[in-house]
Amino acid sequence: MQLTRTWTDIYGSAHASFEGRAGGHPWLVASSPELAPNLAEALEAVDGKGSVELIVHDGLTPLLAAVREAGPRGVLVIGKGALNAGPEVAVPEAVISDAGGVEYAEGGTFPAWAAPAELKSGKRKGQNAAASAVASLDVAVAVTTASALQKALEGWMDATPHGR
Repeated sequence: MQLTRTWTDIYGSAHASFEGRAGGHPWLVASSPELAPNLAEALEAVDGKGSVELIVHDGLTPLLAAVREAGPRGVLVIGKGALNAGPEVAVPEAVISDAGGVEYAEGGTFPAWAAPAELKSGKRKGQNAAASAVASLDVAVAVTTASALQKALEGWMDATPHGR
């Protein structure tokens, strides 16, 4: 895929758009800053159709806004380990006021989640607030590692009609 644009959103999160061959679906990859250093290179190596938006975020509100805006077929959350399901998560409520001068509320209870059945994402279950937040929007979600991103995304594309 080819990097086509980068920008920063109102919350101070970094975004990058990648375009593949014509057709396909929109996808979103979400990561915290500490897990993001090599994600752009991994996405440039993806062989597929459609588009991928990468968001490097701190907190759940920027992620939820990006999912709503992008309308992705699915979201891959980058975690320390690959997970295929997780329990409900309660994130303490707080007001964030240091994100580029924007003040916003953060937190709440987010539902349990499970990766789509067609994905071979392993059998590990674990708590992941970002995956639970995505699931609250009724969007398919899975958790993978930075080193497995290309393989995970291509696998999800392969399991999706007209995906790759």
